Formats: sequence, structure tokens, C-alpha cells
Amino acid sequence: MQQMMLLVEPLIPALRRYAAALTRDRADADDLVQDTLELVITRWHQRRTDGSVRSWLFAILHNLAVSRMRQHRRRGGTHLPIDEAHEAALAMPAPQEAAAGSRDLMRALDALSEEQRGVLLLVTVEGLSYAETAEVLNVPIGTVMSRLSRARDRMIQLMDDEVDGAQLQRPVLRRLK
Repeated sequence: MQQMMLLVEPLIPALRRYAAALTRDRADADDLVQDTLELVITRWHQRRTDGSVRSWLFAILHNLAVSRMRQHRRRGGTHLPIDEAHEAALAMPAPQEAAAGSRDLMRALDALSEEQRGVLLLVTVEGLSYAETAEVLNVPIGTVMSRLSRARDRMIQLMDDEVDGAQLQRPVLRRLK
């Protein structure tokens, strides 16, 4: 148990970042990370000792997120009556330039396919290698490279498009080979 804590605990912030990027909701991301950690604890004995704990954790989190997204689509989403919503949920953020750029970047990320978005986030945000990303997503490394290339090209295309007559900034994308 002590060894598990030493290996897993430092990875929790990265899991939270990835979960937040996938779900776009902090509470859902925290729930996803908690469910991931529960699975890790109950299935610790099933992991491969020769494999990367980091890749194994991200694979579990990714698979849980995909399952939840599919389940959400099947159910058609949830609806909350406006009377039950908190004021903070209804408040509009201040119209600041940074928020607009961030919003445009998030829209561009949302425009990517689920496969491309997952690869892009794992490689650029979480810093996983191509091999680790391939292991997390259970796809060949060539598929990771192809999806990443297409995702980067699509992001550049989306971010270069003019919105309301103003040119958007290109995202800074890191290349790892």
C-alpha cells in the first residue's frame, strides 16, 4: 500500500488536469479522478509490474472518461431547471481579452474529434511520449503520430480563421519526437 501511495500520489495533479480538459467541468473532473483512484486501489494487484504506472493511470482515466461521454450521449444529457441553478452557474465571466482567447482555444479543441483531442492533450499538456500515449489509448504508435499531426494541423487552421474580424493567436504546440 505504501509503494502504491508513493507512485500514485505525485500523479494526481496531472490526472486532474487531464480530466478537467476532457470533461470541461471541475466537479466532473474530480469525480472522474476519484473513480480512477478507486479502480487503481482495487486493481493494483492486476497491473503489470514491468509497465509504467503513469501510463496505466492515464489509460484508466481515459477509458472511464470515454465510457462516461458515451453514456452521456446515449442518455441525451442532463437538464437542470433554472430555479435550481446556483447564481454562480448563471453568472457571465468578464469580457477580457485573455478569456476570449482561452474560449476560442477551447472551442477549437471542442471542434477536434475525440481521438485527436485525447492524443493532443496527452502529448502536449501531460507530456507523455508517443509510446506512452499509444499505451494509454491502446493504439499503435503510428496512429498516435497521425492523430497528433492531424490535430495540430486542425488547431492551426481553426485558430487562424478570423472571428468577428479579428485574427486569433496561434496556439503554441510542442513537437516531441
